[in-house]
Parts: sequence; C-alpha cells; structure tokens
Amino acid sequence: MQDQPPVASGAPGVIMSQVEAVNVELSVVLGRSVLPMAQLLKMGRGAVIPLDATEQDEVWILANNHPVARGHIEIHDDRIAITVTRAADVYDYMAGSA
Repeated sequence: MQDQPPVASGAPGVIMSQVEAVNVELSVVLGRSVLPMAQLLKMGRGAVIPLDATEQDEVWILANNHPVARGHIEIHDDRIAITVTRAADVYDYMAGSA
C-alpha cells in the first residue's frame, strides 16, 4: 500500500491561515552593472557602482528572486517606497532589459 498525502480539509479558514503563514522575500532591483572582478575586489566602503538605469526607469520587484512586477521609486521625507506599476515580463528580466 502506498502512502498518500493527507487531504486538506475544505475549511476556507484553515487554508487561508496556511497561506498567510508563508514568508516571501521581496527584493527591488534598481539596475545592473558589469565590472571586471579586479575592479570589484578593489572597491571599499563608500565605492560607487554605476548602474545602467536612471531615476525615471522602472525597477524590478522580485518575490523569492523571481520577477513578479515592475514599479517606480518614490521618496517621502526619509522613506523610500516602490509603487507597483505593472506585472513583470520574465523574459525581459532574463534578457537584462530595463
């Protein structure tokens, strides 16, 4: 006899509480840069890495390192926020398009 996985109860509250317990790591990619390893190793605290983006460009929003949306940076007082503008195109992200 094969072991079968337990069947989830049909109670919506149980399923939602399980979904709400899942942690998702969000990251925002501001831009990209290609540097020789020697230059990277010479960098110290305060070094500036030039990116292929401007402040008007959309940023990539990643959930668990997978692109899920695009957005714009907003700065309010001393806080930085991202406004989601559209869904991400995974193929554009993989191609390195901005």
